Amino acid sequence: MIFNLFKSKPTLKELIPKGFVDIHSHILPGIDDGAKDISESSELIKKMKEIGFSKIIGTPHTYPGFYDNSNNSIKESFQKIKNLNIKNVTIGFASEYMIDESLIEKSKNEELLTLKDNYILIELPFIDLPNYCFEVLFQLNTNGYKTILAHPERYKYLSDDKFKFLKKLKSFGCKFQLNLLSLTGHYGKNVLNFSEKLIKFGYIDFVGSDTHNIIHLKKFNKNIMIKRNNIRNLEHSINKTKDIFF
Repeated sequence: MIFNLFKSKPTLKELIPKGFVDIHSHILPGIDDGAKDISESSELIKKMKEIGFSKIIGTPHTYPGFYDNSNNSIKESFQKIKNLNIKNVTIGFASEYMIDESLIEKSKNEELLTLKDNYILIELPFIDLPNYCFEVLFQLNTNGYKTILAHPERYKYLSDDKFKFLKKLKSFGCKFQLNLLSLTGHYGKNVLNFSEKLIKFGYIDFVGSDTHNIIHLKKFNKNIMIKRNNIRNLEHSINKTKDIFF
């Protein structure tokens, strides 16, 4: 899609190209703070297909002490969706891993669920960057995994340090995945502004919906709020996501 053909800023829905892959969603039923049951999972998947998603990867939280998911619990939840047999959309599964020292042992044993080709989705605490973060990233890389950080624009401490931590994360091979809803102001003005900076300076590698509920999907009818001259970089990240993960 050539975004400069738009006379006004496009809606999120208009940004979704044919064959797009969502690498971050919470559509698996009854396993975290996303879909509560099969019925809600079905509703979300059908709506996402309507928006234009061709492949959706369910990435429930794995967060020790909060969402103590295992490979088995995630696979069992995925199987319930698979049995729905919804046509013309491909469903996959992985996890959104809270960065934690336990990931080191799991990576040594090749126990981490991947999006594709050893890519794993990780998240950080919202309060502060843990002191073990870079050691965990180093060990994950050493053990053959490629890390993608979910929604870097939402971590306030990353926006407050003049890109110091962002650059260090990049130096450890970490890719960045922007939440599409951030572009509509869904998470607030500060997140929107930081999103725009990340896009402008080429920090965003991939995008995802981070869909938890139907309210999130209704926001895809809203116009994006970033400047038009930054849409080209956004287009690159969207197409890269599609090309790598389909």
